[in-house]
Amino acid sequence: MSADDQQERLKIEGWILGFVDGEGCFSISIYRNGTTRNSWQIFHEFVVTQGEKSIESLEILRNFFKCGNIYVNRRYDNHKENLYRYCVRSLKDLQQKIIPFFEQNRLKTSKSEDFEKFVSVIRMIANKSHCSDEGLQNIAKIIQTMNRKVPSKFLASSETIRQELNTTKI
Repeated sequence: MSADDQQERLKIEGWILGFVDGEGCFSISIYRNGTTRNSWQIFHEFVVTQGEKSIESLEILRNFFKCGNIYVNRRYDNHKENLYRYCVRSLKDLQQKIIPFFEQNRLKTSKSEDFEKFVSVIRMIANKSHCSDEGLQNIAKIIQTMNRKVPSKFLASSETIRQELNTTKI
């Protein structure tokens, strides 16, 4: 790799870091899903959203990471411009491409805390911790402290509360 190529790579890495710091999201959710063993499914994704006029920036991300997809979110409100989302949902791509990049190139805003929690949950999933009720509860507690800090529906479900009461009884 030539010095010019290294300089160009450093420029794009710096741009990606700043862009994701401002526009990205490391997201993990738990949804009720009756087809899974314990009726709950974990949904993990790295997302960057932009208006239609800036779709090229999402293509730069997809080309750089060599993974993920770009989806359109059609707008039906008073906005004329559709939103586009660059999403990486593959556990393998998150572990092998996204997480290593942001571990080597540290985020500068409070988003770095969400990233650390995201990594923690991804590692718990990779270790199959999410397969136990206790592991799911631990993941739900972490999720509840991420991003907008919305209370977890999983933690609030009567089934989970009943399970928690049963585990605390001697």
